Amino acid sequence: MTDHANEGMLPGLPAPAPPGTSALPEGTYEGVVVLVTGGGTGLGKAIATEFARLGADLVIAGRKEERLKAARDELAGLGGRVAATPCDIRDPDRIAQVFEAAQSAFGLPDVLINNAAANFPVPAEDMSPNAWRSVVDITLNGTFFMTREFARRHLAAGTPGSVINIGASYAWTGGPGFAHSAAAKAGVKSLVETLAVEWGPYGIQVNGLVPGLMPHEDMTPDIRANLDRAAPPEPREPGAAVGELNARQPALRVGAPRELGWAATFLASPYARFITGHTLVVDGANWQRRGLVSPEMVTVRGQMGRGRFGG
Repeated sequence: MTDHANEGMLPGLPAPAPPGTSALPEGTYEGVVVLVTGGGTGLGKAIATEFARLGADLVIAGRKEERLKAARDELAGLGGRVAATPCDIRDPDRIAQVFEAAQSAFGLPDVLINNAAANFPVPAEDMSPNAWRSVVDITLNGTFFMTREFARRHLAAGTPGSVINIGASYAWTGGPGFAHSAAAKAGVKSLVETLAVEWGPYGIQVNGLVPGLMPHEDMTPDIRANLDRAAPPEPREPGAAVGELNARQPALRVGAPRELGWAATFLASPYARFITGHTLVVDGANWQRRGLVSPEMVTVRGQMGRGRFGG
């Protein structure tokens, strides 16, 4: 029997606990205000969900008002108070307005989750200046502007706070096909390490959180197409993983979005007060995987089915 055949009998990492469960005590976040950017969809909403289950007052921000309203209604069904506010995080003036709205609704946010970002696959030589600026402006500049506004208000008030920046593993490794996002996420990781030292004396934690492959129904068509190239589509529920995607992970399964939410609620909780300047990777060790023999080199253009540049 070949090694490949034996793969099917390996157990992989255990499945996560069921939805609606938490390692933290019920009510851990009662009286705590949590602001989540990009909180209307995908992993941002999954993070917001876990804070809501633990009693937090939520403020979700994003660019698409209709999605924010739908998410607000869904999250409010978990029992907590939820406010939704449109925001373009590239605009510092608009960010200030979001914080004003949050304070008017529930008080100064105690926790900031910087989840909003932009990304799409493109060979670097095909990338337009506008594409580069857009991704860097949202992912890096927007994260800094949000974090700065959060910190300035806490510094003025003399109150502690917790920031979690959602990162990406290619901040360490580089990201062929995602030069704009990889560069921006490397900056986000550096912000975690820099600002944790600057603001630690004032009681402000700054940490990072990196998701692995966690399929969900809000994935962009570009990202979904990348997954389909890796594992041909099969009949499945929206957002569900296909078997071949599981087999491509060291854990022999993809992640569940709630697993990222659980990690976020821990990092911002009273049980993680001495953790700051750290970026936690929640990806089943996929980013650390290396083969004994390097696979055949296929250019980014080839992987994306693009012809010769300039041809």
